[in-house]
Amino acid sequence: MATTQRVRFDVLERVVHWLSALLFALLVVTAIPLYFGSLFGARLPRFSLEQVHLWAGIAFPVPFVLSLLGPWGRQMRRDVRRVNYWTREEIAWLRSLGREPLEADKFNPGQKLNAALVASSMTVMLVTGLILKWFSLFPLSWREGSTLVHDLGAWLIVALITGHVVMGLSHRDALSSMVTGRVSERWAETNAPRWLRDKTGESDSQGA
Repeated sequence: MATTQRVRFDVLERVVHWLSALLFALLVVTAIPLYFGSLFGARLPRFSLEQVHLWAGIAFPVPFVLSLLGPWGRQMRRDVRRVNYWTREEIAWLRSLGREPLEADKFNPGQKLNAALVASSMTVMLVTGLILKWFSLFPLSWREGSTLVHDLGAWLIVALITGHVVMGLSHRDALSSMVTGRVSERWAETNAPRWLRDKTGESDSQGA
């Protein structure tokens, strides 16, 4: 007997996710030789690396911003609202480090916190990166502070994304949903029961 599948992410959300992953990988690969002087022993043209790093950073928020515009972004806007909405139970679950009972939504509190930290960190990285590139437009104190913040922010984001990847690899159904867009109802009943209830209600309303 086939397991009922539910759409978790639409095509646009999946495209934005993988474009963001590609741009992030490009930022990391170009940042390593800029920071350490070489890429695993190979020395590459610094100017070219700087240009790729700069424009990859500028391009990073573009897919996400475009995905929020127009009728095509309806599902993305809905999920952004879900990520930004916290219930008392979710806050209690986070404070207890997962020991409190929780009827999870589409995104659990850990995922919501990670998304908030990555989004805010990438915004800071974009601003400080622009200051470092066009430094003549800003006071010396801003440039000095931006260098420190940009370096520390890079390590923080790498740690956050690494945690995200590790969790994704350890939860194969959730990872698969970012490829196929779907999860089984059995998975949703265990990991996102509140979201499944909402989806079931939507289906019932559309069928009425």
